[in-house]
Amino acid sequence: MKKLTGIPASPGIAIGRVYLYSHDTPAVPRYAVTAEALDAEIERFRSAVGAAEIELSGLLTRPGDDLDEPHRAIIDAHIMMVNDPEFHEQVEHGLRESHVNVEWVLYQNVQRLLERLNTATDASLRERSSDLSDVAGRVLSNLLNWKRRSLAELDHEVILVAHDLLPSDTVSMNKRMVRGIAMDSGGRTSHTAIVARSFEIPSVLGLSSVSRYAEPDETIIVDGSHGIAILDPDEQTLDHYRRAAREFEQHAVSLMKLHDLPAETKDGKLIQLKANIEVPEEVEAVLAHGADGVGLYRSEFLFMASNVHPDEERQYNAYRSVLEALPDKPVTIRTLDLGGDKMAPQVPDLGESNPILGWRAIRYCLSNRDVFRTQLRALLRSSVHGRLRIMFPMISGLEELVAALEFVEEVAAELRSEGIAIAPDIPIGIMIEVPSAAMVSDILARRSHFFSVGTNDLIQYTIAVDRGNERIAYLYQPFHPGVLRLLKIVVDNAHAHGIPAAMCGEMAADPLATVLLIGLGFDELSMSSAGIPEVKRIVRSVSVREAEQIVGEAMELRSFKDVEKYLVHVMGERFGVTDT
Repeated sequence: MKKLTGIPASPGIAIGRVYLYSHDTPAVPRYAVTAEALDAEIERFRSAVGAAEIELSGLLTRPGDDLDEPHRAIIDAHIMMVNDPEFHEQVEHGLRESHVNVEWVLYQNVQRLLERLNTATDASLRERSSDLSDVAGRVLSNLLNWKRRSLAELDHEVILVAHDLLPSDTVSMNKRMVRGIAMDSGGRTSHTAIVARSFEIPSVLGLSSVSRYAEPDETIIVDGSHGIAILDPDEQTLDHYRRAAREFEQHAVSLMKLHDLPAETKDGKLIQLKANIEVPEEVEAVLAHGADGVGLYRSEFLFMASNVHPDEERQYNAYRSVLEALPDKPVTIRTLDLGGDKMAPQVPDLGESNPILGWRAIRYCLSNRDVFRTQLRALLRSSVHGRLRIMFPMISGLEELVAALEFVEEVAAELRSEGIAIAPDIPIGIMIEVPSAAMVSDILARRSHFFSVGTNDLIQYTIAVDRGNERIAYLYQPFHPGVLRLLKIVVDNAHAHGIPAAMCGEMAADPLATVLLIGLGFDELSMSSAGIPEVKRIVRSVSVREAEQIVGEAMELRSFKDVEKYLVHVMGERFGVTDT
């Protein structure tokens, strides 16, 4: 038995047989090619490229599949890459210069480019390496007459174990047969993690060496709630996790009984529980878990899945699909939030020493009016198909908010002049992620229809801790008294000006924090769909008065350790919440 610890990427417990997956191609041969045979080599390369394009196009039209816009964007981007004239020219030039076989020329070119990408300071360039590997692997497989295994062909239930998964792997895999995922690489924001959460597949990523230790068809346990994978477990361990899996399922089933009940406190305050989504296909999970709507649709996923900015029609269709699927529920779409730790190929590498504090989110949009205009046109056009709310990220002060609002009016006037319908009175709000915004939230509330606190960034900016830095990760504490005081300021200022206060960061999904957030006065909590039932259970178990008493006690404490210790005790004793 071997136990490995990684990143809990998608909750739940899965027990099954290992399906060890690798997308590596066989060894690439190297041999000399005569001058007379060069044209034939070039023709082989072009045929392999054509075959790769056919394969990719087939993913878009495969029977029984209904790919959403972001996944279509990934495949479209790969088709563009495989047809890139510069890519063709480099390979053909290398072939004529070296007089060796085209497989070797292609392989060497790709390896050099991958080395440059993987050592780039720009995160977006590093992320492009998986796309390049994916496309080059297809062409090489065709040149070598080697059939790539396809996860679409899975015909029995498995636990998928891999070093990593390429974008096309996650797009094409038969998700009904993948009961769990254990992977060496990846994190909570990787494409694999997003897909796993969308389809509620228990997953542990960042395991470093699970693909090296795993044997095909051996038993494996994946505990996606705690970030644990266990290979070849003994009977005692198997019994423990079988019980845990049954308890997890039973608890999930019991929570689903709350599906049609409101998230209402014992003394009658209604708390809106909404879902955070990255891709339109998550709408099914939104409905299945009884969400009151979408509190955060991260529109940047459309941009991160493509090598070019998605055009107006692609964006419009993506936004429209979500709004039409939730006709009676509000859908809050955040405008483009690129930069910092969310990079895309379209954003140039500025060599910023601290990109988290740099040219990102609303700052990027206001500096790139054409990009911003395209998105706003798509958003405003989609507004007639549902209950759209627009939200600006990373507003730091009044000047940015006014500039963004004025630009929305400019784009709206442009559309009206073209005879294009727009819904009247679209609510426009802002994310509170920057301490300066929290401190002037009384001013910002006069120009906003709602606030939504993004705790992921607010916490790191307030405590001055990079949440991606392992050396200081222990300082990233949502229950820090300074964070709690800022939250109280934001909620009080929102209510003083008659607008609702929401939270859409990870803290909103933490059952340990639920009563605290109710007591602070939050009107809306938005989280991953799967987290909604448990939070609803707690909401329905407490009165606002009791929650306010708990907040009063917590606000008197001096350190995050004291606050956390107090909440663990109170939430465990009164509401059956355990600190996992």
